[in-house]
Order: sequence, then C-alpha cells, then structure tokens
Amino acid sequence: MSTSTLTEKLPRPAELSAEGLRNKVLTLAWPALVEMMLISLVSMADMIMVGRIGPAAIASVGLTNQPMFFAMAVFMALNVGTTAIVARSIGAKDLKGATDAARQSFMITVLMGLAVSSLAYFSAPYVLRFMNAGPDVLEVGTIYFRIVGLGLFFSTLAMSFGAVLRGSGDTKTPMKINMVANVINVTGNYLLIFGHFGFPRLGVAGAALATTFSRVVAMAIFTFVLFSGKRIIAFKLSDRWRFDWTIIKRISKIGSNAALEQFVLRGGQVVFARVVASLGTATFAAHQIGLNVLSLSFMPGQAFGMSATTLVGQSLGAKDPKLAERCGYEARRYGRYVATGMSLVFFFFGAQIASLYSNDPEVIRQAALSLRIIALVQPLQSTQFILAGGLRGAGDTRWPLYSTFLGIWVGRVLLATLFIQVFGWGLWGAWVAMALDQVGRSLFISYRFKSGHWKYIRV
Repeated sequence: MSTSTLTEKLPRPAELSAEGLRNKVLTLAWPALVEMMLISLVSMADMIMVGRIGPAAIASVGLTNQPMFFAMAVFMALNVGTTAIVARSIGAKDLKGATDAARQSFMITVLMGLAVSSLAYFSAPYVLRFMNAGPDVLEVGTIYFRIVGLGLFFSTLAMSFGAVLRGSGDTKTPMKINMVANVINVTGNYLLIFGHFGFPRLGVAGAALATTFSRVVAMAIFTFVLFSGKRIIAFKLSDRWRFDWTIIKRISKIGSNAALEQFVLRGGQVVFARVVASLGTATFAAHQIGLNVLSLSFMPGQAFGMSATTLVGQSLGAKDPKLAERCGYEARRYGRYVATGMSLVFFFFGAQIASLYSNDPEVIRQAALSLRIIALVQPLQSTQFILAGGLRGAGDTRWPLYSTFLGIWVGRVLLATLFIQVFGWGLWGAWVAMALDQVGRSLFISYRFKSGHWKYIRV
C-alpha cells in the first residue's frame, strides 16, 4: 500500500461535526472497551478457576500480580509517549514521523523486555517474601511468578504494538488480537488447571502456562500485522533499524513523567497489598476477589480514556485545541454512563459475584462488602481515567503523576494503614481508603483539564 493511499485514510478530527465527534469517540472507544472488558473477564475466569483450588491459590496469584504490574510500569509509560507522538504525527499528516516513533518504541521494548523478564524469573521467591507471602503461598506462588515472568517479554511487545495502533486511530485490530489471546488463555486454564481431556492437572502452574502461551500468540499476531504493510503504521525489514536519539528523547519527554506515575502507582499498590496481607490469607483472598472484580470497572474508564488520548493528540496535531477539549468531555460523558451501570451491579449483586470465586462464607461476605463500598465512586473513578487520558494525549503527563502520588500514597496507603492498624477496621478500612483515593484523583484531574493549560504543551 502506497504512502499516498495511507495518508488519505488518516483520520481528520478537525473536520468533525458534533455528531461526527460523538461517533468518532464511540468508534474508537467501543473496540477498546470490548477488548479490555474481555481481558478483565478472562482475569476473572482465571481467578474463579484458581479459586476452586483454595484461598492460598488465590493469594499466590494476587501477590504475584502486584509486583508484576510494578515491573511493567516502565513499558506502560513508554507506550504513553509512543501513543501521544504517533497521534500528534497522524493529526499533522506526518506518516513518516509516526512510523519512526513506532519503530523506536519497538526497539527499546525488545531490549528492556528481555532484561525485565530475566529479572522476574530469578527474583521470584525474594519478591514474594517481601510481599508477606505465608508458607502456604510461597512455594506455589514462586512457580506461578517464574512462569508468568518469562512471558513478560512477549506481553511487553504486544502492549507496544497495541499502543502504536491505537495512536494511529486503529482500536479494532488490538481488540481482535486480544480476543484470540483471551480465548486461548481461558481454554488453556480449563485444560491445564484441572487436567481435562488428557492434559496434566497442573493447578496454579497450569494457569501461568496458559497465560504465558496466550501472550506469545498475541505478540506473534501483532508482529505479523505490523509487518504486513496493510495498516497506516507499517514496519519493513529494510527499514533503518538504528536508534534515533532525537525521537527517543521526544518519547521520553512524555514517558518520563508517565514512568514516574506508574512507579508511584505500582509501588503504592505493592505497599497497599502488604498492608492488607497482614490481615491473613482468607482476608487477602477476599480482597483479591474484590480487586479482580473491580478491574472490570476500570475498563470503561480506560477504554474511553484511550479514545480521549488518541483524539486529543490528533486534534492538537491538527492545531485545533477547542476540538481537543470537546473530545475529552465527550469521552467522559459516555464513560460515566457505563460506569453508573456497573456501580449498580456491584452494589446490588456483590455477594452473587463473589460466590463465583469461593465457597467460603466469610470470604464472600468480605468481598461483597468491598464491592459495595467502591460502587459508590464509580462515576468519579471513570472521570479520572478518561480526563487523565486526554491530558496524556496532549503530552501533559505531570498532572496525572501528581494526582497518582497524592491519591495512592496519601489517599490509599496512608489512610489504609491508619484504618487497619490504628482503627482496626480490617478489610473495610482498606476499601474505604481506595474509595477516597478515587474521589481525590477525580477532583484533581478535573481541575487540571478544565484549566486548559494542557492545550499549549509542546511535544
């Protein structure tokens, strides 16, 4: 496909009417929403299957996930910078600039992915001990950690490719690829956790193998798509595969604050998990069930946030800051609708959802209470995800960093420690702290977006 043909297909957000803008927001958001909801549902299915093994199995997966997310923080930040640069270039009709940025991001991800994946494998038992893993969790958790750690390399590449495609305005391709990976993951769980159809019964290790294999498949498909030449962004083996420090500095300028934000976020979540883990295996299992279900509620905000990131970036690239602001608010409006619906489900059906994970009445009771607490702040949670996505699309990554620092370390970690260790509120106190975190971040991000200062940031 020629460059001129591809350029004709570039989205032109500056030309959108009110109805066209609404359609564009939804067109970008719904594939991302479907994709992320499926990822969350698969994560729920993983936990439900693992939960049938026992509370220790749930705790082992939960304690592994937090340091894994911390390890992936730098890649998430890199992807923020990549998406913003690609979106700006697309809005400015600079196809070469978009492709060059995507290529540099890919090369960096390969090197860092190999390093982080190796580190995760060898550090597994030490990290779990740091996370306050009990003797019943440590052995099985180490096996799970090491297998999933080896798959980090493939996961980071798939994330990088997905960020490139979304920045170009293509959210359908990542959705389709991750749908395939999710089906493989769930099928692999069914076969390998329980040993159906002649496969070995591997328990938690089987869940880790299924997850890692699905990531390998996703990475392979993404690679084929990017090298096929059939997308706006396309790679070729004959391209100039050398580091371009000018482009890397542009990506890093945006990504550095996003990296700090991710480290602040993930570091806070690790400490928060340690505080809750001190309440015991059964309580932490209930907490992990609540978090697993709660991840479903993040998806609408993150999906519409991706839409805001792309459209804000493209609008600013097209020199239309007023349209960029409209994009952010339109995405927030529809994200709120979905979030309100989910809040009703969590509040009224929390116990029924929790019972899918465990037969333990106390675990179900505590998980249901946690979901009712967080249901009350769903619209505000959605707002902070979406408007923060718009700020990132503009290259304004400092304010999301400030918001995350205050929300996680003051609103969540500090208050959770106070509520649990001083007031003795138990798991209820941890989730009240989480709710206050979301309220604070929403107000902080809304203030920054309304100020309009982000419209004039240069990237």
